[in-house]
Amino acid sequence: MRTVDQDAPVHLRQLPVPGEDQYLSLALVNTRFTLSHGKVDLLDDPEAAHLWLVRHELLPDRVALNGRQFGRLLGLREALRALFQAYDGHARPAEADLATLNSALAAAPSTPRLAWTAEGPHRADEPDAANPAAAALSLLAEDAADLLTGAEAARLTECAAQGCARWFLRSHGARRWCTTQCGNRVRAARAYAAKRADRRG
Repeated sequence: MRTVDQDAPVHLRQLPVPGEDQYLSLALVNTRFTLSHGKVDLLDDPEAAHLWLVRHELLPDRVALNGRQFGRLLGLREALRALFQAYDGHARPAEADLATLNSALAAAPSTPRLAWTAEGPHRADEPDAANPAAAALSLLAEDAADLLTGAEAARLTECAAQGCARWFLRSHGARRWCTTQCGNRVRAARAYAAKRADRRG
């Protein structure tokens, strides 16, 4: 399990959300969330977005992210959030959100290859490397398509803590919060509200 970096800014010290290590599309959606001191956006400018892509090994460090590519990344993030909500609510998503994901998939289509490793031959799909930023978006979109069409999709849920807005994969049906931090925050708020109600009563 990933440890929490105590020297990092408070918004980067969040406990990992279940499923983010399996699906980078989930990690992308979770770059926008709320803490007790307010809203946090880990992709608040092109430099931050570039750093996030590099840290997740989706983009080489030497490749800059221009304003148009940054806008497409943010657009994909919001489309994925809407698609997750539609799936969770058993609803048909907006055509624009589907189009955003499909456009990212088509921006750098993968080429099928036969790879041969120590384990033997296996199929490997390599994204078009001519446009690294488009390839990063294509990989994120493909990852989301895999999540939404796979067995794990049944575990996809939004954190029930007010304002959190992060998505995670439930480890069991009763789990409602993405992290213990959110669970503790909800329980503390309930205890405070109950105490105030007792004083008034």
